[in-house]
Amino acid sequence: MEDAVRGGGGGTKLALASIGFADVRVGGAVTAGEDLLVVGLPVPRGGGLDVRLPDVGAAFRNFLRNREVAEFVSGAMAGALAKAVLAPLETIRTRMVVGVGSKQIFGSFVEIIEQNGWQGLWAGNAINMLRIIPTQAIELGTFECVKRSMTSAQKKWKEDGCPKIQIGDLKIELPLHLLSPIAIGGAAAGIVSTLACHPLEVLKDRLTVNREAYPSIAIAINKIYRTDGIGGLYAGLFPTLVGMLPYSTCYYFMYETIKTSYCRAKKKKSLNRPELLVIGAISGLTASTISFPLEVARKQLMVGALQGKCPPHMIAALAEVFQEEGFKGLYRGWAASSLKVMPTSGITWMFYEAWKDLLMAPQLKT
Repeated sequence: MEDAVRGGGGGTKLALASIGFADVRVGGAVTAGEDLLVVGLPVPRGGGLDVRLPDVGAAFRNFLRNREVAEFVSGAMAGALAKAVLAPLETIRTRMVVGVGSKQIFGSFVEIIEQNGWQGLWAGNAINMLRIIPTQAIELGTFECVKRSMTSAQKKWKEDGCPKIQIGDLKIELPLHLLSPIAIGGAAAGIVSTLACHPLEVLKDRLTVNREAYPSIAIAINKIYRTDGIGGLYAGLFPTLVGMLPYSTCYYFMYETIKTSYCRAKKKKSLNRPELLVIGAISGLTASTISFPLEVARKQLMVGALQGKCPPHMIAALAEVFQEEGFKGLYRGWAASSLKVMPTSGITWMFYEAWKDLLMAPQLKT
C-alpha cells in the first residue's frame, strides 16, 4: 500500500495509490478492468478517491453464462420446485409400491392423515429435497452435455470415418454414427445420477415407509450403517441401474422426439409452458409404464429388510411378487405412480426450460 501526500491550493490531500489487486488514481483517468467495480469515496478538502473493487455481480453473471452451469442450475431448481409441490403424491406412491397400508390411492391418503396428520404427507420430504436437487441437476446436466458431445462426434465421424477396432489383420468399423445422441444422453443421465445419489434414495424410502423406526435422517444413516454397513446405503443399486437404463433412455428420447415433431408440425421454434407441461407428462407416463415392473423389484429390495423378507436379488424379487399376486402384482401401485410421475415430469420440464431461458437470456451476455 502506498500513500501519496500532495500539497498546494486548497491544502494537503491524502490518497491511496494502490490496493493489492486494483490500481487507484487520484486526479487522473481510470480505466476499469473486466469485472471491476469503480467506487468513489470523498476525502477532505474537495478531493476524491476512486477505488476499483471486484464486481461480484458481474463475475456471477459471467459464471452463469456458461451453458453447462446454466443447465446444471436449471435442473436443480426445476427438481426442487416440482418435488416441493408434489411430495404428497410421492409418499402415497411409495407406500403403495412396497405394499404398506391401503392399496387404493384415496384409502392410502386417508390412512396417512389419520396416522400422522397432514405432515405425514410430506414424510421424508427433507431427504427427498436433498436427493432431488443434486439428482435432477446431475441428470439434466449430463443429458445435455452427452447429447451435444455425441452430436458433435457423429458429425466428425461422418467426415473422417467411424472409430475402428483392429484384431490381427481384421479391421472392424464401429457404426457409432447410427446411435441416437438423445438415447445415449438419456442412458448416461440415468446411470450417472443414480451412482451419485442412490444413498439418498434409500434414506428417503426408509423415512417414508417407517417413520417410527427412522424418525430423522441422522438416525436412519446410523441404523443402516450399523446393520448393513456402507453397502446398506446402496441396497438395490443393481436393479435401480437396470430399471433406470430403459426408463431414462425412453424418457428423454420420448421428450425430445415429441417436442421436435410438435415444433415441426406447428412450425414453431419454441413451445409455451402448457405445451411443455403436456409433452413432459406424456414422456414420463410412457417411460414409467415400460419400466414399472423393475421399479417394483427395486423398491422390494430397498425396503424388504423392514418387513423381514428381503429378496436376494432382482429376479427373486420379481418372482416373489409374481407368485403372490400374478402379473397384476408387477404393476402394483402403477396408478399412484402415474398420478405422481405425469405431473412431476411435466412440471419438471416446464420449470427446467423456464429457468434455462432465464439464465441464458441475452441480457446476461451484455
